[in-house]
Amino acid sequence: MVAAAVAFASPAFAAGLDELPQSIRDELYNPQMIDPAQPIGESAYRDWKPKNPPPWKIGYASSYAGNTWRAAVMKRLQEELIPKWKQLGLISDVIITQSNLNDSVQIQQMRQLVDQGVDAIIVCCSNPTALNQTVQYAYERGIPVISATGYLTSPYSINSSANFVVGGYMLGEWMAKELGGKGNVLNVEGIPGASASDSQNLGILKALEKYPDITVAGTVAGMWTDQVAQSEIQRWLATNPGQLDGIIIQSASELGAVRALKQSGRTMAPITIGGEIGALCYWRKNKDYISSSIQAWPPADDFEMAWNIMMRTLEGQGPKVQSILTRPLTLSYDELSKVVPENCDEESGDWYSVGIEKWAGKEYLDQFFLRPADPAAYKP
Repeated sequence: MVAAAVAFASPAFAAGLDELPQSIRDELYNPQMIDPAQPIGESAYRDWKPKNPPPWKIGYASSYAGNTWRAAVMKRLQEELIPKWKQLGLISDVIITQSNLNDSVQIQQMRQLVDQGVDAIIVCCSNPTALNQTVQYAYERGIPVISATGYLTSPYSINSSANFVVGGYMLGEWMAKELGGKGNVLNVEGIPGASASDSQNLGILKALEKYPDITVAGTVAGMWTDQVAQSEIQRWLATNPGQLDGIIIQSASELGAVRALKQSGRTMAPITIGGEIGALCYWRKNKDYISSSIQAWPPADDFEMAWNIMMRTLEGQGPKVQSILTRPLTLSYDELSKVVPENCDEESGDWYSVGIEKWAGKEYLDQFFLRPADPAAYKP
């Protein structure tokens, strides 16, 4: 795997950011390649300490449970993270709530978690502004909120993800090059209004600006859910019989796109494939279908990154900046053939795991903290 290689001129950086390595600042915090609403100021938790010693009680206020991405997150959380950190004596319990994309419900659930005495809250893929008052409510009671896989605009949140503008740029540029710079594409967004979706879409459109002969023939919302994406793509194909040369789609929806094209009887146009095993399996069995896959947010690894940031914060390591960002990665066919067997299941909703050390390992995260240490070795 190789990281994204999007290079621009080096700008001046604000306090907090200027404590990060130059290479990270240039690649992941460059104003030309970051969502303008992404909070990148100094973290409110630089000198923060928890009000309670471990073991800590954690709240996970999830906004949605209806796709393969969230299922992979839950599997890592319940089967690996909770047992590991309980055994270390650093957590006592994890309380999980689901709000089904209802901001008001998520706000209520977060306040209940605060009132139940949790020591930190992780939220996932949420509205970037709707939770801000609740984040402040938690902060004022000594409870940090970590936004996994996307950002909140509150100065009291800690945000964790890949740089999704860079990821979207990689998707758009990959498709343009796959098509030789010319053709009609369908753009399938995630959940419009969620920061991760909007940031990726910003990057996609930014990349396509360089290719005047690439036409976005249509845009639909796949809601990061295979069944929804399949239905929306099939509906679009039925009413748009013209030439379609490719589908730019955000994970977790690519399996739905593969199914839609198969059932349409059309030529299997290139699709931007992320980490869903079913879609990767189609590529595994059809080597010349596409040139590579882009891992913009491997769910289990992305969530573990946020978890490790949360544990470091609880241990008083002091995050330097509001948003801790990592790099999207690519997967070649040779790499794919080593991790996905030829007899794979094209209907599988499982996910390929990049691995936490490749995604955002200990040495990488050390660079974002004032007092870095191995969080698993913490002795209060």
